[in-house]
Parts: sequence; structure tokens; C-alpha cells
Amino acid sequence: MVTTSRSSSKLMIVLKPNHSSTWRNNQLVLLALAVPSLGIAAVFAFFGAWPILPFAGLEITALGVSLYYVNWKLEYRHVITLSDKALRIDKGFYAPRKTWQFDRAESSLAITPENHPWEGPSIALHDNREQVRVGEFLNRDDCLELLALLRPELRVGTYSTPSQTHI
Repeated sequence: MVTTSRSSSKLMIVLKPNHSSTWRNNQLVLLALAVPSLGIAAVFAFFGAWPILPFAGLEITALGVSLYYVNWKLEYRHVITLSDKALRIDKGFYAPRKTWQFDRAESSLAITPENHPWEGPSIALHDNREQVRVGEFLNRDDCLELLALLRPELRVGTYSTPSQTHI
């Protein structure tokens, strides 16, 4: 997903993976699965098949941990900030964990076209010292939208051809 905000002096582009559900909805699904599962396990435990109860608890715990992990991974963000003099890229989960800052005049785009029509092009921002890939988790439409936002702002420094691999 690509969102933008523009002020008089800067453009901020936020890139994030598509979310199919919120953490709150995941908790409700987990509750809807836990109540019958643990209820049935409790009935079996009451009739003497007590080993079922810990396995039902482990199953619900594993599902909860998995849902939390997926939700946490979907909180990943790339924030690209273009001001008059600088280009800043922040990557991280709830706060920036890694930051790059380039001089706007020396910055450019590196575009590698897609190998398959379903993929989006690979986009990197670079200066004369370092290159940073952005939006690798975006789908094709979002990747093309990002490219449309960045092309008027930065020059295209590198446009390479896709690798020719034969399967």
C-alpha cells in the first residue's frame, strides 16, 4: 500500500504491506476458535481423556503466536521523505530501525524491470556511494504507483534489463 502526504517543502511516501485483517480481528478469530476447542477438550478431560486438554491449549497458543508474528511482520514500513535538499529513507516496524539520508541533487532512481508480468519492477534509490532498495514487498500495482510518484521527483540514474533466466 502506498500513501503520500505533501506539504510546501516536502513529500512523504509511506510504503507498507497489504493487511488482510487487523490485530483486533485476529484476536476475535482466535477467541472464536479457542472457546469451542477448549470446551470440547474440557468435556473429554471430564470423562477421563485429560491428555487432550494440554494439546488443545498448545494448539491455540501456537495459532495465537503465529497470528501475532504475521501481524507484526505486516507492520513493516518504508518511509521516503523528499525535501528540497535531502532524500531520507526510513525502514522499520513501529519506529525507524535503519535510516539513510542522501543529498537530493546526487540522488537518483535505479529501476530493474520485472521478469514476469505479475511482478513489479525493482526500485532502488541511490547516490554515488550507496543504494537502498525500497518497496520490495509491494504488489505490481503499488510498485507502479510508487514509480509514478518518484519519477517526477528524481532522475532515473539506472535502468537495467531483467536477467534472462531459462527454466
